[in-house]
Amino acid sequence: MENGREGKKQIPLLRPYKMGNFQLSHRIVLAPLTRRRAFKTIPQPHAILYYSQRTTNGGLLISEATVVSETAQGYPNTPGIWNKEQVEAWKPIVDAVHAKGGIFFCQLWHAGRVSMQDFQRNGDKPVSSTDKAIFGDEDQQFPPPRRLKTDEIPHVVNEFRIAAKNAIEAGFDGVEIHGGFGYLIDQFFKDQVNDRTDKYGGSLENRCKFALEIVEAISNEIGAERVGIRLSPFSNYMEAIDSNPNSLGLYMAEALNKYGILYCHMVEPRADNNGEISENHTLLPMRLAFKGTFIVNGGYKREDGNKAMDENYADLVAFGRWFISNPDLPKRFELNAELNKYDRDMFYTFDPVVGYTDYPFLEDNFLFH
Repeated sequence: MENGREGKKQIPLLRPYKMGNFQLSHRIVLAPLTRRRAFKTIPQPHAILYYSQRTTNGGLLISEATVVSETAQGYPNTPGIWNKEQVEAWKPIVDAVHAKGGIFFCQLWHAGRVSMQDFQRNGDKPVSSTDKAIFGDEDQQFPPPRRLKTDEIPHVVNEFRIAAKNAIEAGFDGVEIHGGFGYLIDQFFKDQVNDRTDKYGGSLENRCKFALEIVEAISNEIGAERVGIRLSPFSNYMEAIDSNPNSLGLYMAEALNKYGILYCHMVEPRADNNGEISENHTLLPMRLAFKGTFIVNGGYKREDGNKAMDENYADLVAFGRWFISNPDLPKRFELNAELNKYDRDMFYTFDPVVGYTDYPFLEDNFLFH
C-alpha cells in the first residue's frame, strides 16, 4: 500500500528536492496555465482560492502567463504585472500561497504577434521579430505585426526587467521567463519566423540573443537564483517552427549556464493532438547540458512522472491539465487515487468558479486500499 509517510518515500515524485535556496517537499509542479479570469489585466480575488487550493507546504507553483507591458497582451482577461494596481492585486494571491508554505514564481509573458490591435495603444500593430502575420484560420485571424527595430529591442528587454522587479515587489519568490509556444521570445528563436538581417537574426546565436539579454537583465535585477525560463524548441504552436529544434534546445541549455539561473523548464513533444504519448527522450541532451534544476512538461501522468524521476531524466515534473482538475494532485498521486476528469471547454472561460475553483478534493476520510 502506497500510503502515508511510507508512500512518500516510495514514490519518486514525492521525494524532497533542494532547488537552489528553496527546499521542495516533492517534485510535482503546478505548470503555468493561462486561465483568463483577470479583469482588464488586474488579477481578481477569486485567484486567491484557485492558487491556494493547489498549494502544498514546500510545493512549487508557477503562475499563469502574466503580461509584462501594455503592448504585450495577446488574449482578453489575462493578468499583467507592469503597473502598481496589478502589483497590489497580486499581493493577496501570493500571500495565500505563502501562508500554506508554497513557493510561487510569476511567469512573465509577451505575446508578440499573437495579439490583436484591440490590445494595442491607438490600434497599433502588435510587435514581433518579423512583419509576417500568423496565417491562422477562419476562427482566429491575427493582423500583420510590426517588426521591432534594432534600437527598440533594449526597451522590450527593459520591460521584462521591470516586470521581474514588480513580481518580487508583489511577493513572488522568483520569475519564469516565457520563452515558448510561439510568443515573442519564441518568434526570435525560430528560424521559420525570424527573418531579420540584424544582430538578432540569421544564425542560431543571433536568434537566441534577445532571450539571453532578457535573462541577463532580470538576473542582474533580482538575482539569477530567482530566475527560470520556459522553452519549447519542438513546439510549432502559432506557426513558430524551427528547422533544427534539437540544436536550438541544446544551444540554449548550454548558453543559460553562463548566467547561473535557477531552472530551465522544457516542454517536450510527447503528446500528439489525440493525447497519444510517444516515449522519445528528446530532452536528454538538454538535461545533461544544463547545470541548474531541470523541469519537464508534456502530457505526464503519475507513472511516467515517477519514471522520469527514477531515471534522473529531470529534477521536477510540471503538470497542467491534471492540476487544473485535481487541486490536491500530490495527495492523489501519493494515494494512487482516481483523478477528476478535466473539462477542456472550461479552461479559458471567464467564470470565476466553474471550471476554476469547483473541482472536488478527495474526501477527508478517503482511504486507499
